[in-house]
Amino acid sequence: MHIILHQPEIPANTGNIGRTCVATGTSLHLIEPLGFHLDEKSIKRAGMDYWEQLDVTRYMNYREFLDKHPGARIWMATTKARRSYTEVVFGPEDFIMFGKESAGIPEEILVENEEHCIRIPMLPAIRSLNLSNSVAIVLYEALRQNHFSNMQTEGQLHRLCWKEE
Repeated sequence: MHIILHQPEIPANTGNIGRTCVATGTSLHLIEPLGFHLDEKSIKRAGMDYWEQLDVTRYMNYREFLDKHPGARIWMATTKARRSYTEVVFGPEDFIMFGKESAGIPEEILVENEEHCIRIPMLPAIRSLNLSNSVAIVLYEALRQNHFSNMQTEGQLHRLCWKEE
């Protein structure tokens, strides 16, 4: 799976998303301009000590991203979409794109990709969810649909043992 952040503005959100990507084996793609420097302490603090393990690629703009990933299937998460993220079938190599915190994905991009626009349902009085929460919600649905491939799905207690079934 791949997450695309189009012009993210808040370093803590990008750091949290980076940590989620590391935990899920997901690549992160950052489309500039960024609202921060990648060497900022806040992005590394949010990503904790996982940031060095992140598969992250930067692009100067959306056109460069498209040129480097011809034919990529990109789902665009937006509050303006007509259908829910639960109504689509995600493939293991799909990209899920999220826009900047203050404005989302530009409408010029959305209107060219209406069939791939998805939303997270919420009450009408709410403008949007936090970006890192939105990424986690949609990414984990995509991973669930792909049977959490290569992921640990069971845990162990540290001091005690689970009861035998």
